[in-house]
Amino acid sequence: MSTIDTSYIKKGLCIIFRDAPHIVVEKTFVSPGKGSAFYRTKLKNIKTGSVLEFTFKSGEKLEEAPVEVKEFQYSYSDGEELFFVDPRTYEQVTLKKEIVGDFFPLMKEQDAYQLYMLDGQTIALRPPLKVRLKVVKAEPGAKGNTVTGATKEVELETGYKVLVPLFIKEGDIVSVNVESGKYTERVTE
Repeated sequence: MSTIDTSYIKKGLCIIFRDAPHIVVEKTFVSPGKGSAFYRTKLKNIKTGSVLEFTFKSGEKLEEAPVEVKEFQYSYSDGEELFFVDPRTYEQVTLKKEIVGDFFPLMKEQDAYQLYMLDGQTIALRPPLKVRLKVVKAEPGAKGNTVTGATKEVELETGYKVLVPLFIKEGDIVSVNVESGKYTERVTE
C-alpha cells in the first residue's frame, strides 16, 4: 500500500482511515492567515456507508487503499441493486443502489462507468463529472421571455428533470453536472 501526502487528496480518492477503507466525498483546502494550512474532508466508509468529517493537517501522510478501478457497462436495475457487465469478459457484478446515491437518476443503461473493486468485491462507483442526456419532454419556450435568463423544466431520457434555458427543445442533448445535478450546456455534435 502506498503512502500519499495530503496535497493529493481529491474527491473520489480511496484511503485507509482508522483501519477501514474510505472514499473522499468532499474536500476543502483552508489556508488561514495565522497557523498552518489544513484540509477539511468528508469521508465515507466503504463497508458501512457512514459518513464522517475529519480535518487533516497540510503535509500529513495518508495510506492509499489498494483499490482497483475497472470499467463496466451499466446493464439494468432491479430496484435495489444495479447490474454491470464487463464488455470484454462478460463478468457480471452488482452494486447496491444506495451506494450510488444521487447519481442514480442520471445513469443511462449501456453507458460505461468506472467501478471501485476491493478484495474482489465491487464497493463503489466513480461518477463522471458530467453526463450527456437527450431531452425527451420539453414545453416550448415563450417568445420574448429571454431577458431575465428564464428557465423551464425538461425531462431527460433517464426520467431525470432539470431546469434549462428556454431555447432547449425536445431532441436536444444537454450536459448535466453530476455533483450539482444542474444543466451546464447544450451539446452540439
